[in-house]
This record gives sequence, C-alpha cells and structure tokens, in this order.
Amino acid sequence: MSLLETSEASFIAGLTLNHQILSFENTIVALTDEVEKSRYLAAHTKAPRAPQLQLLEEWCLNNNLKKFRRKLRVDPDVFASLVAKLENHPIFSNNSNNPQLPVSVQLAIFLNGVGHYGNGATTEDVAEWAGVSIGTVYNCYHQVMIALLQLHDDVIHFDPMELEDQEERDRAKRWVESRSCSEWRGGFLCIDGSPFNLFQKPGWHGEGFYDRKSRYSLSAQVCTIL
Repeated sequence: MSLLETSEASFIAGLTLNHQILSFENTIVALTDEVEKSRYLAAHTKAPRAPQLQLLEEWCLNNNLKKFRRKLRVDPDVFASLVAKLENHPIFSNNSNNPQLPVSVQLAIFLNGVGHYGNGATTEDVAEWAGVSIGTVYNCYHQVMIALLQLHDDVIHFDPMELEDQEERDRAKRWVESRSCSEWRGGFLCIDGSPFNLFQKPGWHGEGFYDRKSRYSLSAQVCTIL
C-alpha cells in the first residue's frame, strides 16, 4: 500500500511539473509576441521639434533671396518651377492612411540636404530644421531623387531654340570671363570632383595645395566647353 501511494504521488507530481513547464512555455511565447510587436523596448520620449520651413515663405515675401538661396541653393522661381514639374509624379502618391508631405516640403528637405556638406548636411540637422523624423528625411531624399532622375532631360538642359536658355548661358559665360580669364569663357559648366591626395607637400607653391581637410591634394574637375 505504501508503494502504491508513493507511485501515485510521483505521478501527480510529474503532471504538476509538466503543467508548470507548459505554462512557462506559453508565457515565454506570449512575451515574445509582445516584444516583436513593440517598436521600442524602452519608453520613447518624443524629440522636441521647431520647424523653420515657414521662414522660406517669409523670405520670399520680404524678397530676402540671399537667405532663401543659402538654404535651398536655388531662387524661389526655380523652386516653384521644380515643384510644378514634380508634383504629378506617381511616387508622391500612395494608398496609405498616412498621406505624404507636400511635394514642396519634400523638395525643400532634399535641396537643403544636398546643398550642404559636413556637419550642416547631417540627417539630424535637416530633420530638426524641417521638424520631421530622420526616417522622413531619408524618404524625401529617395522619392525626390527618383523623380528628378526620371525628369532629368526635361529640367536639365540648354535648348538652343529657347531665347531664355541662350540668355542664361551667355550670362554664365560673361560671369566666368569676368572672374577668371577670357580663355575659360566657354567652360561655364564645371563639376567639382574628389581630391587626389599627394604623398607630400609640393616643392613649388606647396601651400596652394593645402586643402580644407588639412591635406595636400589636387582637385579633379570636369569642364564642359560650349
């Protein structure tokens, strides 16, 4: 009788242990589901935002084109023309319940980012300036770049039959001639490239090769003669 009672007690203890293990496994699965559904494991505090986009409109109204160009690197009329060409592109429309930012805002974020370098071009600074998240800045870069590349031939060209394009080209040539020399007049379309580092300071006019990165280098430049 004692042996039977001992076997029954062992069986009940085994069932209890199996039930506890199963309950423990279910708890782990439930916690795993909660972790996977959570975007942040710790409490996330929303960063303060103080957007300055409204200053662009204010500068236009006050005809303060210098400040507008400093931020976006284009004149207001050029900016408005780009918005008109981009706003009907399908990449700026979606079926989401969260609508995209206006095309003008996305273009302003893009131009601010690509128009600066170094600390002034970090996504954090651009996000704070525009009052958006860092992910939104990346999305704006991605969408505007795709739209611009597809519209490249329509917005980046000099039409020899257009009087306005001819006048703009002539103004650029006169500017180059006044700032450099007459022989360079036709090379008004110049693209800066990456610097080529020199292994030591050149013996002739060496200080002239000292760049902003505290190195001696030669800058490559592509020049289109027209």
